[in-house]
Amino acid sequence: MSSEVTDTSKRKARGAFFTPAPVAGFMVSWAVRDSRDQVLDPSCGDAAFLVPAVRRLAELGATSPTVHGVEIHGQTAKQAESLVGEAGGCGLIETRDFFNFGTTEAGPFDAVVGNPPYIRYQGFSGTARAAALRASLQAGVNLSALSSSWAPFVVHASRFLRPGGRLAFVLPAELLSVNYAGPIRRFLLENFGDVQLTLFEHQVFPEAQADVVLLLADRFGGHTESAKVRQVRDEWALQEGAAEDDDAPTAWSPHTPAEKWTDLFLSPAAADVVSRGRDVGAFASLDTWGRTRLGAVTGSNKYFTLSPAKVQELGISRRDLVRISPPGSKHLRGLALTSAKIAELGESGKAVWLFRPSSQPSPGAMAYIGHGHDLGIDQAYKCRVRTPWYQVPVLPAPDLFLTCMNADTPRLTTNSAGVLHLNSVHGVYLEEGLQLLGRELLPLASLNSLTLLNAETTGRSYGGGILKIEPREADRWMMPSPQLVQRHSAELRKIKRSVLAKLNRGKLLEAVEQVDGVLLAGLFSPEEIGAIRSARQRISDRRIMRGRHNGRTNGIHQDAGMEVLRSDR
Repeated sequence: MSSEVTDTSKRKARGAFFTPAPVAGFMVSWAVRDSRDQVLDPSCGDAAFLVPAVRRLAELGATSPTVHGVEIHGQTAKQAESLVGEAGGCGLIETRDFFNFGTTEAGPFDAVVGNPPYIRYQGFSGTARAAALRASLQAGVNLSALSSSWAPFVVHASRFLRPGGRLAFVLPAELLSVNYAGPIRRFLLENFGDVQLTLFEHQVFPEAQADVVLLLADRFGGHTESAKVRQVRDEWALQEGAAEDDDAPTAWSPHTPAEKWTDLFLSPAAADVVSRGRDVGAFASLDTWGRTRLGAVTGSNKYFTLSPAKVQELGISRRDLVRISPPGSKHLRGLALTSAKIAELGESGKAVWLFRPSSQPSPGAMAYIGHGHDLGIDQAYKCRVRTPWYQVPVLPAPDLFLTCMNADTPRLTTNSAGVLHLNSVHGVYLEEGLQLLGRELLPLASLNSLTLLNAETTGRSYGGGILKIEPREADRWMMPSPQLVQRHSAELRKIKRSVLAKLNRGKLLEAVEQVDGVLLAGLFSPEEIGAIRSARQRISDRRIMRGRHNGRTNGIHQDAGMEVLRSDR
């Protein structure tokens, strides 16, 4: 293995990724405003921010620019000092864990800049996590144990600012959407007089496979009730004069500081339609209809899910099997999953059976259990923590399936076949009294522009342009209310066959327009419906564009969806 590959692997393990020069230069120019400014990068790496900070200070008249940094990796810290020296400055670099660096050890800074390490909670553990959460708690911010490393960095770094100081960080776009970032969103609005966010249409960190946002927080010690957001094409559009065609910053105020900030992508007109849809009772969250639950986790789908041909080959009895929706969700793009469709999938070789032996397994099942033991399946994490290891815990068959990983939009599909679900999809269990109406018409009614728009702001964007929605997020997803669906039930039944035909041809937006004509036309004007369609397309286009690299969709699983949502198709 080459040293370059090894170094890259080590950097990824530390959550370190190279910051493009245009990004670092833009952020430093914004944050450093006076030749006397004291500048700190708390995770300085190879001085990607400190070198332009030296140059910026020199431009402003500093004769011997001095910058400060903290870097946990000794060799990298020495390299940073050398690079700062080559740029004509003096780099005072502390080699230590930033969370063990107390605010009393350094004077207050005018500007804190950088790209904090991004390590997900699974790898951010032990003493490092304890020190980070303790540092945040000392600042009055109680972070969840699910927090990634960047979150406590924001809080602890802010404590090094003087009153009126500025924080400029590259952060994952999780800042806007994940639940554990709620305390950070609140902290920013309650501790800075001005909060600006710069978003990108294209991927800026393809190596990291993560969407990023530039946080520019000014006037530390103040507070604000709104954030300003600006979207640009890519890192080159950050240069002065290069973003003239991009939108000017727009202000957005959350209902509460800690709530998700994804609604800031909406135009005022679209936001007004969303708000009125709720206020008049025409739309309600999905949890009004029922509860959303994760599917079964097998521990090894390759072992536990079987095609009919494989079942026959192994000689496994029917009593040792339960019917399932096959792994993935490509087959859940219509309005219902029927028994006939399950049979068709099975005939094509899809795994429509879950191996779940009875208390008295058949000889074929016993042989297969032995085979699993020989393969070490019983030692897989989910298997070794249950007794017996081959008995997968399952929930009853849901009323509806909800696709959770999507290239286009989440879909609801009626479980007409009465099969169980794995964790590649969610299950929706309708409330008693709403089961008949929901099973018959909710998948159809959910195909309206307002619900599609809200999916974009309720879910979260992942690498490759995937839109993911978790059960807690799905609970808040806006659906036509039971009253609205009941009121238009006859009209919905009339268009059901036509909508299904459009879906079968991959014409999702044509199907949505037909549903809009039934559910939205009596509530909103054509201009208002146009506003929410435009807002949905803009957010969807941005998500999909960020998932493209060198003109190709990057990492979208073929099961994630069929049609890219563009009205010009």
